[in-house]
Amino acid sequence: MSRLGCLLSVSLLVLGSTARAETVHQVLTDASQNIRVSHWEHHGDGWSIHKHELRGGQQEGVDVIRVNNGAIEFTVIPTRGMSILEVKSGDLRLGWDSPVKEVVHPKFIHLDSRGGLGWLAGFNEWMVRCGLEYAGHPGEDRFINNTGDEATMDLTLHGKIGNIPASEVHVVVDEKIRIRGRVDERMFYGTQLELWTEISTTPGSNSFTISDKITNRAASEQEFEIIYHANHGPPLLEKGSMFVGPIERVMPMNDHAAKSVDKYATYAAPTPGFVEEVYCLYPYANDRGITIVMLQNAAGDKGVSFSYSVEQLPYLTLWKNTLSKQNGYVTGIEPGTNFPFNRRVEREAGRLKKLGGGETREFAIEFELLSDADAVKKTANQIKRIQSDRTTKVDREAPKID
Repeated sequence: MSRLGCLLSVSLLVLGSTARAETVHQVLTDASQNIRVSHWEHHGDGWSIHKHELRGGQQEGVDVIRVNNGAIEFTVIPTRGMSILEVKSGDLRLGWDSPVKEVVHPKFIHLDSRGGLGWLAGFNEWMVRCGLEYAGHPGEDRFINNTGDEATMDLTLHGKIGNIPASEVHVVVDEKIRIRGRVDERMFYGTQLELWTEISTTPGSNSFTISDKITNRAASEQEFEIIYHANHGPPLLEKGSMFVGPIERVMPMNDHAAKSVDKYATYAAPTPGFVEEVYCLYPYANDRGITIVMLQNAAGDKGVSFSYSVEQLPYLTLWKNTLSKQNGYVTGIEPGTNFPFNRRVEREAGRLKKLGGGETREFAIEFELLSDADAVKKTANQIKRIQSDRTTKVDREAPKID
């Protein structure tokens, strides 16, 4: 089966049953049973899993799980919403060098600081989810309060899910290595959203998959948003690096980004004083509804690809932040259910999604590390086939937002 066919067959086993024989099933965390294993490791034929607890500074008490499948190694952070700190394969790394040097425990994060930008005080992961009640820019929105009246609330940057510790964490090994976790975003008279995630990989492979289920545990309908904020610095990001994707439309997020919209897919060297540019992209898909996008280095001999369903994740945000290395030289490639405008804007634009009472939505992204020129060229050809002779519409002006 092809990589895209495999992606279409991805399913979470967390809430279902399976006929596969599990060689390992280890519970690392279960809040309902008052269980938290601080250290655990398991070794297989050329692969390993190592769970431990970080010490010192603002990372005191943070749980991390390091998985080495024999070809790639990735580190999951259950304490920070099951984010992924980094991925490595030889000299290829998915991740970036943030000014935030520790894996900060959520108890040190004050989301409402600096006008709602407090989320940035812990921002250094390769992949962090934005959501679930809301994602995107801080600012005011309206909601219905506990008395049934319309009221205002101040939304903070990118929501809460990335700073909520997982309530359940399991390791399952069958034919794959699977790290599973449940993160709850709940409050009385508010959101009741549950995230089950599985990060899975086959021993010896150069790919892994993030498979998520979001369930509305309330009886009534709720809005939700999710953006997969995947962040890349060197060695993939450098002068001459390129974003490659089959794109239907490019929309600059603001007037500043509009000035450079013709260069949205190429990257500059670290530039002191650079002001971030954000582009909202609408990807094309193949006849099975799958798109592929890629970030490649300047030489075209290293890269990373994302394969996913545009029905699940119809919008793609490209964040370019090519500041000096000291200040955070990074780009974000971010599939999502929406763009990172304030939730009010997404609602008015018709991009905001809803879940009925008890309803579940599924999401899956397969990531492949491309370690040579042949792998990069193969992926580029797959993208070309999806684009085919279809044109890309480039908006010269940013949308007008009240």
